[in-house]
Amino acid sequence: MKQPLMPYRITRRDDGLLLEWNQAGHAALYPARWLRLSCPCAECVEEMSGRPLLQPATVPPDIRPVSIGLVGSYGLKVSWSDGHGTGIYTFEKLLAWCPCEACRKVRGEG
Repeated sequence: MKQPLMPYRITRRDDGLLLEWNQAGHAALYPARWLRLSCPCAECVEEMSGRPLLQPATVPPDIRPVSIGLVGSYGLKVSWSDGHGTGIYTFEKLLAWCPCEACRKVRGEG
């Protein structure tokens, strides 16, 4: 069954974002620090090469999403406890990164 490109439900938690992709139970917790380190904005990723600019040592281990907001019908903007908040996490990319066991198996990661 084809997954929707917009989550059914999004829950902000101190340890990350819980995205429920459909009513049939496809859900996953995206860990806060991992998401922050994956920020796709121009401050965190070199636009032309895709080279990471964000130094992992500068991201606190206890980073948390302070607030989230929809960007159109295609993504999320997260305001982080370290003051960062310019990245847009597209639903397409979040679904491709889904850390649930079934998706990791499909990608050959588990």
